[in-house]
Amino acid sequence: MTLLSVRKLSKRFGENVVLENVDADVEKGEIVAIIGPSGSGKSTFLRMLNLLDPPTSGEILLDGERVSARNINAIRRKMGMVFQDFGLFSHLTVLQNLTLGQVSLLKRTKAQAQERALELLKSVGLSERAASYPAELSGGQKQRVAISRALAMDPEIILFDEPTSSLDPTMTGEVTAVIRSLAKTGITMLIVTHEMQFAEDISSRVFYMDEGGIYESGTPQILFREPTREKTRRFINRVRSLEYEITSDEYDFYELIGKIETFCFRNGIDGSTARKLSLVTEELVVATIVPLYGNCTLALSYSEKLGRYELCARYRGANANAVKVADELSAMIIQNSAKEITHTYAAGENVLRIVL
Repeated sequence: MTLLSVRKLSKRFGENVVLENVDADVEKGEIVAIIGPSGSGKSTFLRMLNLLDPPTSGEILLDGERVSARNINAIRRKMGMVFQDFGLFSHLTVLQNLTLGQVSLLKRTKAQAQERALELLKSVGLSERAASYPAELSGGQKQRVAISRALAMDPEIILFDEPTSSLDPTMTGEVTAVIRSLAKTGITMLIVTHEMQFAEDISSRVFYMDEGGIYESGTPQILFREPTREKTRRFINRVRSLEYEITSDEYDFYELIGKIETFCFRNGIDGSTARKLSLVTEELVVATIVPLYGNCTLALSYSEKLGRYELCARYRGANANAVKVADELSAMIIQNSAKEITHTYAAGENVLRIVL
């Protein structure tokens, strides 16, 4: 059963297009993790669903009912939201934070609201904090209170906007544990997160957002292990890359080596690996490709997740594996440093990949 649908959803700030023509359906009971680079519109997408950030155009349907300014209060009772910065009322106790909405919006009695609030606080391990104020709580405790407050309204769906991003790493686990326990209850959840392992473990489906929309979606088993699109693959594997183009034999070799060293430093690559990368580049490019072909586009990439370094050299000319036509010493240095070497040739271009 489809609980939430969006059609042609767009958001623009003047000339800046954040999201454009986004279509998506979320089934009842699904847990959708939303991932992607900073600035890709993940939080904006979530905020548009309950009109905290009104869309420029498009349609949102919850339970078949169109979400609009006219019915937004009723919609927000069905759609809870947990924010990065907790959003608790600092002048109210934990218990009061959980009962306020129940009494004013759900029209429960104070006793009924308190009973429900205490039940929820117990479920997140905070029974003893009912009389505390937010300032007396740790970040992890505040977020657990915020989750309890959202649940107190008996929503059909909960939106989590980076629920652990404001937390010390030592507190992240307590919040993700609560969300994992919620997943077992069957409530529908959309979770914007930068915690990739958490997203893979908890979700039934993943949206990867980029280029103004949902760039790729699928089950976590597919998206985190066999993504079909290049940007997704690079993001999932946390790939950093450096490209350098050589068009003649008068290029600045020292600039190239300097860029490699800077790349390694910025990405925390150890000195031994950095020296190996520089050495292989020197033997491959300086001693072999440029003298023979006079051109080369060199790409160095590092996958944090896989712990893998790859040099990719593209050069035009006759079909030839540069390692095989290199002099004996250069070939030996490259082969001894490499875990894998592959060569392909198509349309007059050689592509040589060396995994270190």
